[in-house]
Amino acid sequence: MAEAATDEMATASVNGAALVFDRSGAAWWPEERLLVVADLHFEKGSAFAARRGVLLPPYDTRETLARLEQACAYYRPKTVIALGDSFHDMQAAGRLAASEVAQIRALTSAHEWYWIEGNHDPKPPEDLGGWVAGTLACGPLTFRHLPQPGTQPGEVAGHLHPAAKVTVRGRGLRRRCFVTDGSRLILPSFGAYTGGLDVLDRAFAFLLAGPFHAWMIGKERVYPVASRKLG
Repeated sequence: MAEAATDEMATASVNGAALVFDRSGAAWWPEERLLVVADLHFEKGSAFAARRGVLLPPYDTRETLARLEQACAYYRPKTVIALGDSFHDMQAAGRLAASEVAQIRALTSAHEWYWIEGNHDPKPPEDLGGWVAGTLACGPLTFRHLPQPGTQPGEVAGHLHPAAKVTVRGRGLRRRCFVTDGSRLILPSFGAYTGGLDVLDRAFAFLLAGPFHAWMIGKERVYPVASRKLG
């Protein structure tokens, strides 16, 4: 299921498609020149400040866009798929700085860009470029925001913000991760201010009934860890 890893990235097969898992949290499909990210959550910081009175440094969109630009510059994809919850709420696009709007439009102009509808953004803004879709199929893979219960070969989804924990030399380490059983894949959240749900949570039990690997994002590389070693 998971085989080679480099200093920056790791490769795995998902329903027969060879994918690269990058330290940024993006997945790269070389055969299709396709880059996929999940849960950007643009303007989450400003939403928390407005609705909950929680003051977070207002740089999450800037940081997320910078990493997204770096991934696109490195891989030079033909197609980019953002797997839903790209915008933290329906008013998020209106809170973007002018420079951030320009960055997004430059990205959507440079690539075939698809915004998948999420639960936070069921109607992504149409004036930033790209196309909007509920689901998108390409060869053996189907891209959507919400993972569907039961057997879904080739499903690539987001929403759950997977994270995993291991114990190394008596110290617990928790990291964002890709999670796959070889048939389906759930991506980590790409957004700067997004949290994570442990892959051993019952929410994953209905999706990953058998053994799986959590590809944990470290500082220097992505590490595959078998499900039996997590906890």
